[in-house]
Amino acid sequence: MDEVNVLELAESIGQQLKDKKFRDLRTLLEEINPIDIAEVFDELEAEECVILFRLLKKDKAAEVFSYASSARQKDIVGAIHESLLNYIIDELYFDDKIDFLEEMPANFVKQVIAAASQEERGLINQFLNFKENSAGSLMTIEYVHLGREMTVREALDKIKSVGMEKETVYTCYVLDRARRLEGIVSLRKLVLSEDDVMIADIMTESVVHCETGDDQEDVADLFKKYGFMALPVVDAENRMIGIITIDDIVDVIEQENTEDFQKMAAIAPSDDEYMDTGAVTLARRRMPWLMILMISAIFTGSIISHYEELLGTMVTLAAFIPLLMDTGGNAGSQSSTLIIRGIALGEIERRDWPRILWKEFRVSLLCGAALAGVNILRMIVVTGAPLGVIITVNATLIITLIIAKMVGSMLPLVAKLCRLDPAIMAAPLITTIVDALALFIYFGIASVLLFNM
Repeated sequence: MDEVNVLELAESIGQQLKDKKFRDLRTLLEEINPIDIAEVFDELEAEECVILFRLLKKDKAAEVFSYASSARQKDIVGAIHESLLNYIIDELYFDDKIDFLEEMPANFVKQVIAAASQEERGLINQFLNFKENSAGSLMTIEYVHLGREMTVREALDKIKSVGMEKETVYTCYVLDRARRLEGIVSLRKLVLSEDDVMIADIMTESVVHCETGDDQEDVADLFKKYGFMALPVVDAENRMIGIITIDDIVDVIEQENTEDFQKMAAIAPSDDEYMDTGAVTLARRRMPWLMILMISAIFTGSIISHYEELLGTMVTLAAFIPLLMDTGGNAGSQSSTLIIRGIALGEIERRDWPRILWKEFRVSLLCGAALAGVNILRMIVVTGAPLGVIITVNATLIITLIIAKMVGSMLPLVAKLCRLDPAIMAAPLITTIVDALALFIYFGIASVLLFNM
């Protein structure tokens, strides 16, 4: 199946809505994947989305609703009949239902809870109270559980009877009478085993799991490490509470990566989409770090002011300040980016810092020698600078590169040691630090070599 061009599809659907070709639209919607329909909703006006949603059959409408953005879900909730809304909520998987309720106004949530059964009401309240970004907030209760005393035939019969209501049947969880997790058994093993074999004889007892309070980033690391499709979630007494499935973890990985990118760009993290966020909100998130970096840049200005007399004596020195500051900042950013990535992927630990320092030192020497060599030729051929200035500039260039790469590689590890997110030690902050250090080195060398101060 070819990938759907959402923009072209949205344009076509929008035109058919204007022409009121509702019968043709109903036929077209039956042929389109629910995920693509949900994406089309984001390209249409709210009123158009509601009309389009009403053209869907009830079962497909429930599926499209689960993929729709929270903004579009709110539009639909406010416009459709209560009976259809109740059907959709009932059809949602439990974790999707919790995600939906978390975005809805309190009055609406109360209505949904009031209409739920007593058992489901308790579960909804429990899930809504889990800490945000924890394993408990991600999990679903829709999984297949078996008893160790069951036979393979009994297990398969149970899967057939309840499987359509569960989010996954590929892994089944073996629980005791107190719902403590005893093991797991895959659907493949069940299908390939003899009917009269006991579950206790084929289950895997060593089970990797997480607890409800574990951070979602740690859970994502488990999925990446073991290649899971689902992960059991237990409480402090090893009682099975639910499972986390791979589709939820993909969302978590995207969210965590976005958060890291925002921190590395000195922006306060947010889950809101760029196009849905107002200019005032965006400015408010960016302003704190911009303010901090601007104030820190005052120190750079103070250094230049301190050496104003030196610059006045030899104005040529000022021409090379941007070269040294930019090169140092870029070098530090390269190192920090690689280290932050290594920490995020679990490739680098705090105990690795001596090896990192040694490696970055060698890299900085090679880069410094290459850049200084090219710069010396440029200064001789193009600028015709005096020998003393050439030595000063290029000695500073090499030393700045070494320090920049040391600082860029160590600051993320220091942040990790202090239980901070290493992503905050990214380009803007490191550039500011390296700029100040580069000026100190530059004027210090110039004072000794050129003026014997």
